[in-house]
Amino acid sequence: MKSTYRVLFYLKKNAILKNGKTIIMIRITINGEIAQLSSKLQVNPDCWDVKTGIVKGRTAEANNINRQLDNLKSAIDKAYTKQFDEFGYVVPEKIKNTILGIDRKIKTLLEYFDMHNKQYAMKVGYSTTNVTYDRYQLLRERLESFLKEHYNISDIPINEVNPVFLDSFYIYIRNNHKSAHNNAMKAMQRLRRIFYFAKNTGLNIPDPFWNFNMNFETMERDFLSQKEIDTIQKKQFASKRVEQVRDLFIFCCYTGLSYIDLCNLKECNIHTAFDNSMWIMSKRHKTNVQFNVRLLNTPIQILDKYKGSQNDGKILPVISNQKLNEYLKEIADLCNITKNLTFHIARHSFATTIALSNGVPIETVSKMLGHKSIKTTQIYAKITDLKMSNDMQKLAEIIDKEIAC
Repeated sequence: MKSTYRVLFYLKKNAILKNGKTIIMIRITINGEIAQLSSKLQVNPDCWDVKTGIVKGRTAEANNINRQLDNLKSAIDKAYTKQFDEFGYVVPEKIKNTILGIDRKIKTLLEYFDMHNKQYAMKVGYSTTNVTYDRYQLLRERLESFLKEHYNISDIPINEVNPVFLDSFYIYIRNNHKSAHNNAMKAMQRLRRIFYFAKNTGLNIPDPFWNFNMNFETMERDFLSQKEIDTIQKKQFASKRVEQVRDLFIFCCYTGLSYIDLCNLKECNIHTAFDNSMWIMSKRHKTNVQFNVRLLNTPIQILDKYKGSQNDGKILPVISNQKLNEYLKEIADLCNITKNLTFHIARHSFATTIALSNGVPIETVSKMLGHKSIKTTQIYAKITDLKMSNDMQKLAEIIDKEIAC
């Protein structure tokens, strides 16, 4: 449907000034919507031609006012065409703001970042966590530092961000903050969400990420074999603190809990279910997704060992993740394990060695790990040689049986 567009100059006859003149007003009409503004030009009402919307006569004053009215009409037409080309529609009020010089100016990148983070903060505790919010805040700080160090500016208009800027920022994160490729890509992924947010506010700019290669490297995630888990579990340690760290690690090898979820584990999270078995029933701190894990004998024994030993409402003697990983390096040396032992390997080992290798379906493992998507579980899941051998043995037995028949 074609827009009906009209610009009318008329007199504000009900407001005669002391000099006997009146203001020339402008009315912009588009599809029945109207916006009115003052031209700030004055004329004697007797000299105004209502039909043509100009000043009558050929005096110098009349020519000057008519020329200014022509300029205003040209400016309005230009604003109309620009808005129609950009948005496919035109609102009279926006043309008015353009003519008055109060049209919305383009915001800066950090302004949109602050708007995004302020809104994101309100989601914490509902659809996201404080950890993710902190990562957006950290990214904003690094972006601000990047602008100062590389461009000697405190901010940049968001429409001036281009693929070269993005490449430079990616390199800055890699070099200045010792970030691995995937961590740097996660930062760029969050930055791209700021541009999505800006576009959702109505901003119409080209996407600077259109030519940015957003790719993630496939990472091989370590896990322990059953023999290695058993070696750690049976090892006698002289230090009580090392023994406690071993117990925490083995507990997570048989439950799949992450460090933060282990920290949050309380007595109220342990339930006896309909099958008369003990289960951990909680929500993941990272995603707020419900997860349920049945307690096998080994984790039950560890819980019994530390029952009533904690005074903070927790049920296990958890220390900082940094300290845990330091002690795990010592445990690996004492047990002759050459793998880079970290606390998160316990979660990988649960998914691969304890669950999948023993025939637990990946869908069940995904639920126990509290993953939103089974694709995430596939990152943890590895097919061990033992599992492959057992599966092929079952296949051989089935085929041999069919041949024999």
